[in-house]
Amino acid sequence: MKKKVLFVCVHNSARSQMAEAFLNKLGEDYFEAYSAGIEPGILNPYVVKVLQEDEGIDISNNQTKSAIEFVREGKLFQYIVTVCDESAAQRCPIFPGVRERIMMSFDDPSTFTGSQEEILDKVRVVKEQIKEEVKIFIELVKSDKLKENIPENWKLG
Repeated sequence: MKKKVLFVCVHNSARSQMAEAFLNKLGEDYFEAYSAGIEPGILNPYVVKVLQEDEGIDISNNQTKSAIEFVREGKLFQYIVTVCDESAAQRCPIFPGVRERIMMSFDDPSTFTGSQEEILDKVRVVKEQIKEEVKIFIELVKSDKLKENIPENWKLG
């Protein structure tokens, strides 16, 4: 049975969408990933473009979702992973039956400014950071060594 993981950020428009896409692609044999927002927004077009150009991942038809809706539906997850800053992560709803709650923090693409190419370059950096953290997450969960080897930039909570 696949382990269910929910990635949560503020708007479910960028970071959590990327994390969901990477876990479903890189860990598809072991995980089933979802994403949601505390206050769902609009899918970030720069994120859609960056995932398509480099990874061949198409999230263009994804809808942003509300974390509270997953709670209301009674969805169960083994892991909740917040990918926003710590103050926003504290607003994440409590999910029953969660094995671990992990906080990772990444820059928010919705705050990026500059030319289109400058914004795309910044999104590419965040995409690579998220991809690497998802790879580490996969390795630690599969080896059952998450608690013993928690990376310094993550927090259990």
